Amino acid sequence: MGKLVLYTDGASRGNPGPGAAAYILKDTEGKTLSGRAVFIAKTTNNTAEYTAVIEGLKAAHAAGATQIELLSDSELIIRQIHGHYKVKSDNLRDLFMQVMERLASFQSWKATHILREKNQEADCLANRAVDVCGDVQWAEEEAVREVRPVRLGILISGGGRTMTNIDKAIKAKKLSAQIVSVICSRREIKGVDLSRQIGFEPDIIRVKDYPDVESFSQKIIDILDAARVDLVIQAGWLCLWRIPVRYENRVMNIHPALLPAFGGQGMWGHHVHEAVLKAGCKVSGCTVHFCTNQYDQGPIIVQRTCPVLNDDTPDTLADRVFEQECLAYPEAIQLYAEGRLVVENGKVCMDISR
Repeated sequence: MGKLVLYTDGASRGNPGPGAAAYILKDTEGKTLSGRAVFIAKTTNNTAEYTAVIEGLKAAHAAGATQIELLSDSELIIRQIHGHYKVKSDNLRDLFMQVMERLASFQSWKATHILREKNQEADCLANRAVDVCGDVQWAEEEAVREVRPVRLGILISGGGRTMTNIDKAIKAKKLSAQIVSVICSRREIKGVDLSRQIGFEPDIIRVKDYPDVESFSQKIIDILDAARVDLVIQAGWLCLWRIPVRYENRVMNIHPALLPAFGGQGMWGHHVHEAVLKAGCKVSGCTVHFCTNQYDQGPIIVQRTCPVLNDDTPDTLADRVFEQECLAYPEAIQLYAEGRLVVENGKVCMDISR
């Protein structure tokens, strides 16, 4: 058989919760040869991801492959396979060793991280197994199945205007996405009512209800995982939370200035516009970027500009910047949905081949 290409994906609804480990096996021409998802009654995301790799490597070996190219949307696992990230969990160490032993059985192997949008077949197979609570096999119809919209989790702390703007773009069929979860950091905000108006009962997750940022963050992560969120959208979100490795380059934020200028802790809303006016800037705008665990840092995806007028106030400048935000955020989300965002050396590069 020679070389085969293996796509793997693991899913868990609850982390731990019901999940599945899926693989798709292809030849070097891109033709799907086989695929399978194994249902796991209770598992974590990482365990499911490793199990998917093991099952896929077994299938590749059974198919007679002597060379294997492993493609996974779990950046953590790829880093661990390459020795860039230590396997700290006792539960994962045995699975990790099984993966390394099976990789070593091939004449040559390569392991690469890919975006989830480029792993749709394995992703769909895993989720179907969870849906039916049983193992499923890949079928020919999978190859022609329409790629599903990117699943969005929205985080808000205020009025919710950005959320409703995204919802309008989706309903106007200008955006290949669907909102599947809304999390609010405060109970008495307009965004709570707006969330209900667009059809979502928001989860209220308040910082003061948790003893530390870790437990606060874990609650957010549990909700996002349960909703099978592909991409997290911070839409006027003002709370620090710890973004786990598996959500790296899967959390977007929009900032009402041209980063890296006028960013950092405390720089939000009118504070930003006041600083822009005080500095005498002639141009302002907005920045959509992937989030890291530092304020207003992370790879920049989209920036749009607008003029700063001589008679501007923070309010008038905010209105003009928001007009650009209404264009920039859907643009960034659509680029993600199309699988065109590639992060290399801390910078976003556009994949023009798609």
